Amino acid sequence: MQITDVRIRKVEKEGKMKAVVSITIDEEFVVHDIKIIEGEKGLFIAMPSRKAADGEYRDIAHPINSDTRERIQKLILEKYEETLATES
Repeated sequence: MQITDVRIRKVEKEGKMKAVVSITIDEEFVVHDIKIIEGEKGLFIAMPSRKAADGEYRDIAHPINSDTRERIQKLILEKYEETLATES
């Protein structure tokens, strides 16, 4: 699996959410609404989710294993940092 495109839309309002991201996988499949969040330990990604009937949020799409999640997160955060650097 290769991530062939990353599109970052910065969030202008103050808060923990810094950007919303779409990724394209193998130039064939897109995942929208991945969020970049500022946490206590730094930036991390939150996969697209929806609120269930019990009030809990459940991921709509997510990596099956932690290695894939780390790879996706690393690439997204690198692109986000590049975006910030080009705006400065």
